[in-house]
Amino acid sequence: MRSITNPDEARRLARTILSDIVLYNQPKVKEGIERDSLFEVLADELAEGKKYYESMVEESLRQTTNFFNEAVADVLLKQGGKIKSEIW
Repeated sequence: MRSITNPDEARRLARTILSDIVLYNQPKVKEGIERDSLFEVLADELAEGKKYYESMVEESLRQTTNFFNEAVADVLLKQGGKIKSEIW
């Protein structure tokens, strides 16, 4: 399998990974946001997602822009913004 070298493809992959994490871990996302422990609750899932992302995207591209971290903010936190929490 080829490594991703296109920034748009890398961005899409990162967003897809985060969307899947949110989709398959909705109770954990809700709990993490409500208790302000989102990154602790999803630590394993985020680590696995990042590992997969890094295995698919060319290292030189990963060093220029961190699309995975952008996706964490864009996908995970934006979708979680609908959940009641003291942090928003």
